[in-house]
Amino acid sequence: MVVLWALRGLFVLLMAAVSLLAFARETERPTSRYSLLLMTATIAFAVVLVGVDIFLTRKSLAALSGAFLGLVAGMVFAYALGLIVDMMVEVFVPDLGPVMREVRVTTEAGKEAVRQVPVPNPLISAVKLMLGVISCYLTISFILQTKDDIRFVIPYVEFSKQTRGARPLILDTSVIIDGRIADICETRIIDSALFIPRFVLQELQAIADSADKLKRNRGRRGLDMLNKLQTNDKVEIRISDARLPSVEEAGDVDQKLVALAKKLDGRVVTNDYNLNKIAQIRGVDVININDLANALKPVVMPGETLTVKIIKPGEEPGQGVGYLEDGTMIVAESARDKINEEITLTVTSVLQTSAGRMIFGRPEGVAAPLRRMRPR
Repeated sequence: MVVLWALRGLFVLLMAAVSLLAFARETERPTSRYSLLLMTATIAFAVVLVGVDIFLTRKSLAALSGAFLGLVAGMVFAYALGLIVDMMVEVFVPDLGPVMREVRVTTEAGKEAVRQVPVPNPLISAVKLMLGVISCYLTISFILQTKDDIRFVIPYVEFSKQTRGARPLILDTSVIIDGRIADICETRIIDSALFIPRFVLQELQAIADSADKLKRNRGRRGLDMLNKLQTNDKVEIRISDARLPSVEEAGDVDQKLVALAKKLDGRVVTNDYNLNKIAQIRGVDVININDLANALKPVVMPGETLTVKIIKPGEEPGQGVGYLEDGTMIVAESARDKINEEITLTVTSVLQTSAGRMIFGRPEGVAAPLRRMRPR
């Protein structure tokens, strides 16, 4: 900021010095009053320009480069249209062609002579100027509205945006409250920066201040997990205060997260099923902690044995239900009378559902039920 303010002050001083130098050279001429006016206007313009630069907080290099590209394309189109206008005037309306005017010139011998010089018709010049302004406006407007979709294409080859380094991970409110992301960071498996947008913090604060006791406890847990993440030296945490127009125009927090992920080319970390689907539809990569937990559960095959404690009866007659340490549900046949006991099961089948993994087994020493044969 100190360098920026020094640059602004140097700019005003240089503008004032240039205008003062011009005024000093023109002091003895009759046009000195115009020089004084020019000096005053130059200094005022410099001050106003610095003021606009200070109060104009939203700046975009992409918008500036898009405007410059649009201006160049508009000038090219305007030049081409000007040639077309000249040819059409020459063919269809020759009366509106260049007008010959007398101009006094100095010959090589030092004498003055009068020559006929073609001068463009003011009407045609005005038409070409208007076509140039229209072309520049349309091209700049078009590129500013589609700058995120522009690709520089060589025949059959498309150059898309390349990302350097690891892609950022953008945390959702649900995954912060869940808290398992803090344990994952302790393993040092995450080498990307974790982005926490300001609107996620605001939603978390609103949940913590809720009148509902359950929501308030969840919000406070989220704030505790956030503090735990910030004090963890194994991962980089960034609080994102970026105010991007495409993000600000989005509706709820989920839409803003998706828009921010598209802008930063990042990935959303969430436990929300709906946000997961919305992000996938819009082409944003999602890391679901629940899917990650399911993928890390131990793999068991039919025929293997495992020990589990039966804690409640199952839905079908004779079934008992237990759980592994990772939360995997075990459904044991002929184990309803073994509640609160540890038994050894032989795995018969494994079922993977959206809610998780279910393992079906049979206690050792229990024969498989006989299937009834249907009469032919």
